[in-house]
Amino acid sequence: MIILKSLQEIEKIRQACLVVADVLDNIRDQVQPGVSTQALDEFAERRILAAGAKPAFKGYRGYPKTLCTSVNNEVIHGIPSKDVVLKQGDIVSIDVGAIVEGFYGDAAITLPVGIITPEVERLIKVTEESLYRGIDQAKAGNRLYDISHAVQHHVEAHGYSVVREFVGHGIGRSLHEDPQIPNFGPQGQGPRLKPGMVLAVEPMVNRGASATVVKEDGWTAVTADGSLSAHFEHTVAVMADGPWVLTKR
Repeated sequence: MIILKSLQEIEKIRQACLVVADVLDNIRDQVQPGVSTQALDEFAERRILAAGAKPAFKGYRGYPKTLCTSVNNEVIHGIPSKDVVLKQGDIVSIDVGAIVEGFYGDAAITLPVGIITPEVERLIKVTEESLYRGIDQAKAGNRLYDISHAVQHHVEAHGYSVVREFVGHGIGRSLHEDPQIPNFGPQGQGPRLKPGMVLAVEPMVNRGASATVVKEDGWTAVTADGSLSAHFEHTVAVMADGPWVLTKR
């Protein structure tokens, strides 16, 4: 069941989303060669708690950390560790969620570690562009898969593939609500989008094939062929006058 939110509820989700935006805006300077993903996790948790919020991921279905930090061929749900030290030329996807007064916000970015090749820059650029192509379709009266199709079309036009095993989602009083939002699908299909829907749109894009495998830790998803992967996400409210990106300051 898709839960429509009142304007007051969307404003509360917005407060959680602003905490998420603050973390992602400020973590950029922390992503350097020689920094561990555990250090990034501790930085994020300090900022979330200082804002009077709670980490959304820590303890969720047993997940042990505040961030998901997915490096290179890791797609999503990489677990921060002091043993994972970023190197020059890596890329890292940072996914973060926060809770304020029982409402959730969720967003992700992929960042370069130092200097990366033009080919890898292009993967990141196309993935972020596909996020905004999807958000542009998050309009009242459109269909859910209009978002999915816009993401897929942009990604595949550049020779990349969208991950199919993991999807975006509704969000509100729970981190994951209906509907599921795949990053592929037929235009003009799916539930009609209505004002009050709040959606976490999150393309996950592989440089190689779309298939993924979950590692023995039960969380970290990696590309099956070892190719690089990028991930971007925003929490978006469907409003009468168009999409409102809640995780953007």
